[in-house]
Amino acid sequence: MVSPDRLSAFALLSLLLIVVPGPSVLFVVGRALAHGRRAALTTVLGNTAGAYVLVVAVALGVGSVVERSVLVFTVLKLAGAAYLVYLGVRAWRRRGSLRDAFAESGGGPEHGALRTLGEGFAVGVANPKTIVFFAAVLPQFVSRDQGHVPAQMLLLGLVFNLIALASDSVWGLGASAARDWFARSPRRLAAVGGAGGLAMVGLGVTVALTGRKD
Repeated sequence: MVSPDRLSAFALLSLLLIVVPGPSVLFVVGRALAHGRRAALTTVLGNTAGAYVLVVAVALGVGSVVERSVLVFTVLKLAGAAYLVYLGVRAWRRRGSLRDAFAESGGGPEHGALRTLGEGFAVGVANPKTIVFFAAVLPQFVSRDQGHVPAQMLLLGLVFNLIALASDSVWGLGASAARDWFARSPRRLAAVGGAGGLAMVGLGVTVALTGRKD
């Protein structure tokens, strides 16, 4: 199975990616501000389920192709790194985008649990940041000499999703409990978006410089 060192390194890299506000966090914050704590946590559950569908897809299909081909791996890695840098630059330039999530906080009808869960699932399964990460980065942390590559990817993906579940839940709980605090100073949201953009650029550079040992 996955070595402890690789598992720890993957967990750290996952944490660095997850704490950067992206589409999932923006959506969770929006649900929290608009509909409160229950909707936020239900959204997080749906989002996590959607992200794990991507893990399964990579483990059973794309991951095996990437694992066998250095060329495919390199292309995906560089494309993923470039896309992460692009997202980071865009997040920095649009660092006021977290205000858009707050703009949804004007109330409105309560969402049903299934609808909220489904919306969270859709965002999770279509999150470009997560797709790029799983396809380009996940295979790097597999111990190929230990065999059971799909099982290792499923385990790594589970670690990623557990971290995401905790982090996104904190975002949702914080946003639902601090509506008035955000309202008094929307600039705080812009500061979070700007810092997240810089962190994402750094992560993209790290991915590009990370090699593969065959």
